[in-house]
Amino acid sequence: MSSPSLRKPGEVVFSLLLVVFSLFVFWQAYKIAGFSSMSSAGAFPMAASFAMLLSSCFIFVKTLRTPKAQGMRFFYHCLPPVVAFIMAIILIYAVLLNSVGFTLTSFAFLFICIQTLHRRSPFYTFALSLITLIVVYIVFRLIFQVVLPEGIVPEDRVIAVIKSLWS
Repeated sequence: MSSPSLRKPGEVVFSLLLVVFSLFVFWQAYKIAGFSSMSSAGAFPMAASFAMLLSSCFIFVKTLRTPKAQGMRFFYHCLPPVVAFIMAIILIYAVLLNSVGFTLTSFAFLFICIQTLHRRSPFYTFALSLITLIVVYIVFRLIFQVVLPEGIVPEDRVIAVIKSLWS
């Protein structure tokens, strides 16, 4: 016989946030067409969001009934320092992306994250970051023609050089 599971730090807040988010999604689905008919545009989104709301309510009640684990700390067990650091780097990346540009910001992001998580030599991390950035740039900017934030790097000259290599 297995022992009952214990509630870890943050589970009650997370399950409550699920209920709140489900309510929001249900309200957004209701705003599409209301209860006008079973074949209206909002009928399926309302049914799906209602199922989500019902499920999240059951999860919330079950979480409240689960005994709390003793001796567990949220920041040690659920949000270790490396996860908090990577989240901070993602936030900094999002803030700097438009002003600095895709290429430099993405290279720095990749370098820092790979170095932090993989812990190889800086040369290896530099090469892997550069190769990854080149592949992503070619696929998204040149093949799919996605407009990426230019920032301080003159992208038109970079594209001209790359296109000259292809011809």
